[in-house]
Amino acid sequence: MTGPGGRAAAWLLFAALAWAPTTAAAVETFQVGTAEIQSGTSRYQFQVELAVTDAQQRQGLMHRLTLGENEGMLFLYTPPRRIRMWMKDTYIPLDMLFIRPDGTIAAIAEDTIPLSLTPIGPDVYVNGVLEVLAGTAERLGLRPGDRVHHPHFGTEPGPDR
Repeated sequence: MTGPGGRAAAWLLFAALAWAPTTAAAVETFQVGTAEIQSGTSRYQFQVELAVTDAQQRQGLMHRLTLGENEGMLFLYTPPRRIRMWMKDTYIPLDMLFIRPDGTIAAIAEDTIPLSLTPIGPDVYVNGVLEVLAGTAERLGLRPGDRVHHPHFGTEPGPDR
């Protein structure tokens, strides 16, 4: 016969299963594009997934286990606003580059903590956030004032701008 502790454990398991979602959340798909960062005389290209819709922005890089060195996710917002990001269900440490409407980097949050619910973001208006692997900003010497080239910011990546 099961003792009181066993009944409590069984009840908790039953309750957890009964209240668990019965369907998985929809997994968003993302268009892919190119963003280029100009830092001094150097240019760095990234293949980026574009997070444009509310659902894409909510999902972001959640549940991913890998991200390539020259890959990222570019969150695009219209109109500009104060953005607060978090690392909920995000397993990859990231650098977050907060981008003004003219394409200049307003702030960089380096080496964010996976799974953290702490809000991350500067107290300025931006209309884009580029998430890349943690350590990228330091490795490339990126800093506020550098420019991100992408059509959303009114500039195209590539040599013929």
